[in-house]
Formats: sequence, structure tokens, C-alpha cells
Amino acid sequence: MPGSFGYWAGAGSADIAAMPDPPVTVPGSGPSGAQAPAPRLLTQLRATLRLAHYSPRTEAAYVRWTKVFVRFHGTRHPRDLGAAEVTQFLTHLAVDRRVAASTQGQALGALLFVYREVLKQPLSDLSATVRARQPERVPTVLAPDEIEAVLAELAGVPRLVALLLYGAGLRLEEGLSLRVKDLDFVRGEVIVRRGKGAKDRVTVLPARAVGPLRTHLERVKALHGRDLAAGCGAVELPGALGRKLPTADREWAWQWVFPATRTYRVRGTADRRRHHLHPTVVQKAVTAAVRRTGIAKRATCHTLRHSFATHLLEAGYDIRTVQELLGHRDVSTTMVYTHVLNRGGLGVRSPADGLAHRRGEGGGPGRG
Repeated sequence: MPGSFGYWAGAGSADIAAMPDPPVTVPGSGPSGAQAPAPRLLTQLRATLRLAHYSPRTEAAYVRWTKVFVRFHGTRHPRDLGAAEVTQFLTHLAVDRRVAASTQGQALGALLFVYREVLKQPLSDLSATVRARQPERVPTVLAPDEIEAVLAELAGVPRLVALLLYGAGLRLEEGLSLRVKDLDFVRGEVIVRRGKGAKDRVTVLPARAVGPLRTHLERVKALHGRDLAAGCGAVELPGALGRKLPTADREWAWQWVFPATRTYRVRGTADRRRHHLHPTVVQKAVTAAVRRTGIAKRATCHTLRHSFATHLLEAGYDIRTVQELLGHRDVSTTMVYTHVLNRGGLGVRSPADGLAHRRGEGGGPGRG
């Protein structure tokens, strides 16, 4: 029977991530055949994910779902469970917890990775899993004048980030992870490194952002100079570049375009580094800006990316071009934006719009 899952399922992701590794054990290796602690499952999971160059966000999500799965099954070690227990857990998420299809899919991805890459016990048939229903939602899009209104309510770095999210179609994490070398002012391009799906892509650098970006980078370069003088100034490098290029972490080209205001100490060392700006800084600023404009839409940072795609299609750009700029693997993902090509409900003109031509607007009362 499942363990006490209620608390775990109700906890927020931050609460779950902070919980200790579940006490999983394997039999037979302790004194007199008693149960002895197994190697920590989550430690192995983290190491395997980092070896495969998964992003920190993916690592946090996979660790979180592994914890929830273990607790759901009474803290039994996953190696003693299998496809039937995974099916039971995923079905519970869909039926009892009513999670979104994307949430259930993330949990499935985490458990598939644990069994295939960590435990070396690939799962067999999961076809009996009840799938969460995928809602068919039209993305929220802001009109150009609404974009202008939101940008007018922003200032400083959040405004510049928002301009890039809309002008280049970036995801928030992609925008904040930009390094100086990723901006090509001559060609008018932004190079997105290891975007979603670990893919690189090239998108457009809006001309409107060039001047503000140059001014911003002058201030960032001065900050980098002060950091170097203070004995820090290094940034984290992707993959094994830190070993291959031992001085690159202090070079200007590798610095974050949007550095954090504070430095942090590297765990286990006395070194101090500066990470990029935290996403919540921009998220809160954009949410507050939308509220001040009075726009009656639930607009977020990702709405700016939706608006980028929609406005390009409205301007007549073909969907394959928009797909490449957005970094979608499959054009079907981009097709969600084609609702703009059939404005007014599949291009239908409402019969109500013809009434004014017959009787005039504001006419007398109709017959009962």
C-alpha cells in the first residue's frame, strides 16, 4: 500500500526539494543479516544527471519527483519496485491529484531516468497508466500597444530583459543565461546556447535593444573590472570548459550579460563568483508592470515569447521560420500560434456585425 503521500503531494516544490534523502535500504549486508543503508539513491541520481550535462533545473525536478515516488510507496527502495508501482503512482497523479499532463510527463521522465540510468533496470510496459488530460489552451498574447504599455512600466535591467524576451522570442532562463559572446551586434543575432532540449539556436537581436544593451554592457564591464580587482570575477563555465580553458572563467566574453547584484561563495572553496540575475527579479517586475497597466490578461514573462511568435505570423512570416527562431523541435508545437491566422473564430464574421447596417446603432426597442 502507498505510504503517507498526502503531505508530500501537498507540499510545494521548494519544500520537497529541501527535504532530506529518503532512508532507503537494501537487505542482507549488515551485521547478522540486518538491513544496512544503501548508497544514497539521490546522490547517485544527481551524479548521473551532472555527468550527462542535464540542467540544474532538470536535476532539481528529477530529484523532487524521486522523493515523492519513494514516499508514496512507503520509503521502499525503487529497485524493489517496478513498472506496476510506477503505473500506480502516475495514475494517482492523474486521477487523485489531477495534475496537468506536463506535470505527469515530468514525473514519468524522472522515473524513467532513475530506472534506466541509475538503477540499470529499464521499466517495461507502462501502457496501463491513466494519462492526465492535456488541456487545449490558446496562449495569452499581448497586442503591440499592450507590449509598449508594459515596457513603459518597466525600468533598468528588468525592462531590458523583457525587451529581449519579446524582441528575440527568448524563454526567461535563456535570456538570463546569455553571455557577452552570445550577442552579435554586427549580424544582429542572439545565439542561444543549450536552450530547451540542450539545443543551440540563433534568433534575431532587435535593433531597438542594441543601444540600451551597449550602455548596459559598459556598466557590466566596469563591475567585472571591480570584481577582478577584488580577487573574484570568475563565472561558472558549462561542461568541462573550466578544465580545458582554465582562465576563461575570468575573461570578458564569458561573463553574464545580466549578472546578479551579489556574489556567492563556491561550495567547499574560498572562491567567490557572480551568477546571473535570478528569474524572480524579472518575473515580479513584469507581473507588477502588467498590473499597473490595467491590462485584463494574465500576462507573464512567457507571454512576451508568445507575443513574439504571434506577431511574426501576423506579419506574414512562415511558420518554419518562426519554429527555428523559437527553437521548437516539432512544428506542431509552433502550430499553437496559428490561431492568429483565423481571427474572429476561423474567419467567420458574426451576424451581429451586420445588424447596425440594417437598423443603425442605438435604435429603438425591439419587438417582444
